Amino acid sequence: MAAGQEVYRTPMKILNYINGQLQPALGGAWLDNYEPATGSIYSQLPDSDEPDVALAAAAAQAAFPAWSKTPVAERAALLNRLADLIERDLDKLAAAESRDQGKPVALAKRMDIPRAVDNFRFFATAIQHYASEAHSTDGAAINYTLRQPIGVVGCISPWNLPLYLFSWKIAPALAAGNTVVAKPSEITPATAYLLCELCIEAGFPKGVLNIVFGLGPKVGQAMSAHPGIPAISFTGGTVTGATIARTAAPMFKKLSLELGGKNPNIIFADADYDKALASAVRSSFTNQGEICLCGSRLLIESSIYNRFRDDFVAKVAALRVDDPTTNPDLGAIVSKPHFDKVLGYIKLAQEEGGKLLTGGKAVMVSGRCENGWFIEPTVFEGLPNSCRTNQEEIFGPVVTLIPFDTEAEALAMANDTPYGLAAQLWTENLSRSQRMSAALKFGIVWVNCWLLRDLRTPFGGAKASGVGREGGWDALRFFTEATNVCIRY
Repeated sequence: MAAGQEVYRTPMKILNYINGQLQPALGGAWLDNYEPATGSIYSQLPDSDEPDVALAAAAAQAAFPAWSKTPVAERAALLNRLADLIERDLDKLAAAESRDQGKPVALAKRMDIPRAVDNFRFFATAIQHYASEAHSTDGAAINYTLRQPIGVVGCISPWNLPLYLFSWKIAPALAAGNTVVAKPSEITPATAYLLCELCIEAGFPKGVLNIVFGLGPKVGQAMSAHPGIPAISFTGGTVTGATIARTAAPMFKKLSLELGGKNPNIIFADADYDKALASAVRSSFTNQGEICLCGSRLLIESSIYNRFRDDFVAKVAALRVDDPTTNPDLGAIVSKPHFDKVLGYIKLAQEEGGKLLTGGKAVMVSGRCENGWFIEPTVFEGLPNSCRTNQEEIFGPVVTLIPFDTEAEALAMANDTPYGLAAQLWTENLSRSQRMSAALKFGIVWVNCWLLRDLRTPFGGAKASGVGREGGWDALRFFTEATNVCIRY
């Protein structure tokens, strides 16, 4: 049996990780967990509630004094030890991620699990080089800034890149000396649970990291409302982010919200055509389009529109949708409700007058996946930028093509949505790339590339795409409080 394939044979019973112990929800209730590729229940997770969050918060509060005073080098060593264990279990974790989320196993092995390793290693190193500021004030005093851990922080992560984004939050929080109460998505809990087991193996002190599984309206809401959790870092949908903010903001909690996107991919006639074409296919449909950074609106200069459209559609039509274990281009949609939502948007696009160029239907995969949730990569043209299809986040394998004539027109359409997470810009004109990058109202602008990440850079969005930034020093700033100390000579 291939490494990692035991995940496909043994049903998983998921438990909360509180105060160093694995345990069911205090209320004894369970939630079913589905495998997207088969549509069948393959495990259960705790249906936790406010008492479980309170127990986790109490454990984190008790652990904070010792953990916050643990030498930075020791905290870093523990994070690196955890990274070593994740690296050791790459095949097992990738198989679990694929089974739980629907993504191809090969994608999880290439992107999700290695990035989780990188997240722990990066922040283990970054915290050892984190420096504070000092200022001599008119020769009469010195001011210096302390960056101190907040205390207990809440980390809530989404279902599309489960371990990748879970580690993106907990790694800097722990590195900075905080203790953590974390909630992974109830739709994709598997790798977070395997991480619990690795934390025990790594020797994490009790209560430093606590992972509570369950529904957002129960667990996430309890975390947002708990007075002993003064900071919340959330990645997920804009509607859920607004709900968290309504609860946490009046309590004056520190908030970092990385939310949805409706990202433009702007392709000028002077772009490197072959690179732009290949990247457009990749950035539209990687992970079934279930990445908040995917380019779902392709804005193409009119002089190359017909050629680009035809070449793009030909490449998209050739993409293979299949059992995630067979290394396809696209795997399964994460859940039945999301499957229905994406198909609903495909119907809406047709009702709004969109011309379907390829895809548009559910895919029947034979064998073990005959009841799975698969959708063809889908491309529309002929829709105005103002329609719902081009304004609302679909978060699936659906993109639209829109021609433009001028730089000003492209810029206006790119910025004309409620979102402002990420934009792509393809041009060989250096001056244009600088003008456009400065004028695009997005947290990230990729010029002649996509998803090329440097973990030192700030990550987050504008407008309805979020509040605040994480990554690099921005993450360590978020997970610490600044204290200015002024000493008169």
